[in-house]
Amino acid sequence: MDVKAFWNDVVSKNADALTSYFLDDAVVRWHCTNEQFSVPEYVRVNCEYPGEWRGEIERVEELGETAVLAGRVFSADGRESCHVVSFIKFEDGLIKELDEYWADDGDAPLWRREMKIEKTIE
Repeated sequence: MDVKAFWNDVVSKNADALTSYFLDDAVVRWHCTNEQFSVPEYVRVNCEYPGEWRGEIERVEELGETAVLAGRVFSADGRESCHVVSFIKFEDGLIKELDEYWADDGDAPLWRREMKIEKTIE
């Protein structure tokens, strides 16, 4: 499966294409919000997510039947940004399990900034 094509269809909310990447009984889990979806539910929640979004893949590692993707998603107006790490488990070339961890981008908490030891990632 082409992980980059899948990513592009997720970010562009391409409902017609998304279903084709999954086995019928695949499971999607968003761990940070304790949600689990079937394929139709995942396609719906992804494609009905409010706003217009852009995205970029920062890293992909393929390990046998599993791919790990780290990406950044940001609103078209640039006001919102988040990162995701996705663990994609394949069976017969299609997604069997998709486990994702989403986090909003933002400043380090004040208590850490006050330590004055951090460096920004460039």
